Amino acid sequence: MASLNRPGGNITGISNITVGLAAKRLDLLHQLKPDAASIGILINPTFPTFQAIKADLLEAARTLRVGLVFVDVTSDIDFEPAFASLVGQHHVGAVFLVDNPIFNNRREQLVALAAHYAIPTIYTFREFARAGGLISYASNLAESYRQTGIYTGRILKGEKPADLPVLQPTKFDLVINLRTAKALGLEIPQSLLAIADEVIE
Repeated sequence: MASLNRPGGNITGISNITVGLAAKRLDLLHQLKPDAASIGILINPTFPTFQAIKADLLEAARTLRVGLVFVDVTSDIDFEPAFASLVGQHHVGAVFLVDNPIFNNRREQLVALAAHYAIPTIYTFREFARAGGLISYASNLAESYRQTGIYTGRILKGEKPADLPVLQPTKFDLVINLRTAKALGLEIPQSLLAIADEVIE
């Protein structure tokens, strides 16, 4: 029977689908903005892992005792109305971007909207924080690319893809942008700064 350990056929590779990271991101955002009674979640309901991610977030929210406001976004034209609704109508204290390709390809637009609405926002990959986003937490893409190169070499040397398990991320990056925090009037807890992989000053 096919599985991630033995996918079968000629399939193998590196997976960056990390559903379990949603709860960790929510916890990080809560540490950063503990006075936020509710957090806005931008999520794409057409993404295959939508239900699993939403379930993880709801469970984590119960533990943290914070409310969640979900807003569906399926393209970049939904971004501005989503931020306007979350901040203007729902009065959320922070925004959470669920990992999704439509977000990853529109970093500058999303960072600019968070700045315009002056709302603390957590993103996925470190490129968001480097583009001016407040905080990001995700698997390390450079490490994934390195593992891909290693797998390619092993296959070229004769190993069968079916015998190689699909690898899951093992290295994750927490990046904090202090310039953005200052612009938002936020003081980053020392507990977060101590575990950050990169701090942008």
